[in-house]
Amino acid sequence: MRYILVILLIVIFGYALALVLQNSTELSVDLLFTQVPAMRLGLLLLLTLALGIIVGLLFGVQIFRVFQTSWEIKRLRKDIDHLRKEQIHTAQLAAAEAVANAKHEKTVLDIGVDEQKSNPL
Repeated sequence: MRYILVILLIVIFGYALALVLQNSTELSVDLLFTQVPAMRLGLLLLLTLALGIIVGLLFGVQIFRVFQTSWEIKRLRKDIDHLRKEQIHTAQLAAAEAVANAKHEKTVLDIGVDEQKSNPL
């Protein structure tokens, strides 16, 4: 993968160099705040391409961050719902166990009271 990336960068650099050398026509450029009296057309093309790539990447990262945050919120909401259901289920099991223990204790106490009544000692 690393070699493919290096080869791709060399090809892009070569293309950019050829673009600058082939488009050697000089022209004046107005950059809103300043004016460049003479700039090669190939260099201007490369600068606008680089600027477009940078702006596109920044927008792409920002949009991806919004989507990623939205996906994370959805995932966390699902986790919260799952944990709530699990907590309710655990509480129901604990309540059922408490009721069973209370019935068992009452039965044991009833048996103990019956034995005391039948024992004359």
